[in-house]
Amino acid sequence: MADNNYPVDLEPPDITPYRNGNTGIDYVHTFDSKAPGPHVMVSAIVHGNELCGAIVLDFLLRNEVLPVKGKLTLGFMNFAAYQIFDPADAGASRFVDEDFNRLWGRDALDGKRDSAELRRAREVRPIIDQVDYLLDVHSMQHPTVPLLLCGPTVKGQRLAHAVGAPMHIVADGGHSAGTRMRDYGVFTDESSHKNSLLVECGQHWNASSVDVAKDVTLRFLGSFDVLDPDFIDQHIEHAPPPMQHLIKVTGPVTIETDQFRFVAEYRGMEIVPKAGTVIARDGDKAIATPYDNCVLIMPSRRLKKGESAVRFGYLAE
Repeated sequence: MADNNYPVDLEPPDITPYRNGNTGIDYVHTFDSKAPGPHVMVSAIVHGNELCGAIVLDFLLRNEVLPVKGKLTLGFMNFAAYQIFDPADAGASRFVDEDFNRLWGRDALDGKRDSAELRRAREVRPIIDQVDYLLDVHSMQHPTVPLLLCGPTVKGQRLAHAVGAPMHIVADGGHSAGTRMRDYGVFTDESSHKNSLLVECGQHWNASSVDVAKDVTLRFLGSFDVLDPDFIDQHIEHAPPPMQHLIKVTGPVTIETDQFRFVAEYRGMEIVPKAGTVIARDGDKAIATPYDNCVLIMPSRRLKKGESAVRFGYLAE
């Protein structure tokens, strides 16, 4: 059994054959159609224990998928953490030194701190600077419905609707502990055409997370017409996606003490009917819902001071 008593139902693919990419950066491959079009990227294993993205990139590379216009980049991000994944302790390989997905502010990238993840982020940064559209593939601690995180911008919401799945879109500003890759640079600048999404595909090691990751990845690439539509048609989920709903996050609950605890078992997407309902305690401080029908987004089991415990949101559409 794995972390949080969830079984590991996925086999992590061997990605070592993809080490020598064609970009000069290990585990990053860019394919150029030589025809006009956008540069789109799909990234995986930002967290080393999140397997579904690696499986989907392996699927695309084994099938020698090439763009029919523009450029396509496929990147295995925190490969060092991924390569120490152990099903017997499946939560331990989230990162080597620190969370790769909290390092994308210029203060961290341009600063003097050093870690395995910072070195890798600085290494792949030139590629992220080049891409027009990024899909970052993730999974979650609990078996929660998939979420498409579009960031704080209207352009992010539009791109999420263009992809069309999954059903729940989350508009949020990220974490106080650090900047996510999807929020890097001009991705959050409304005036720039560059845009990004982060998809949470379900519980880390559940086989259904791969189905979601593949479907959303193909829909994302299809929305820019960069892949052969016949290939997409062969591998996409053909059931029409459900109508999407937008949840706007008003802010994360950042842990202030070493004594944070939830008052009940929350797994995510619970709707708390009444404002002022206490859902946690942070030391002596009660953490209560700020409004009626408050949606609890991705409550964490990693209750560490300075990190996000949960995000509060409301249904906007």
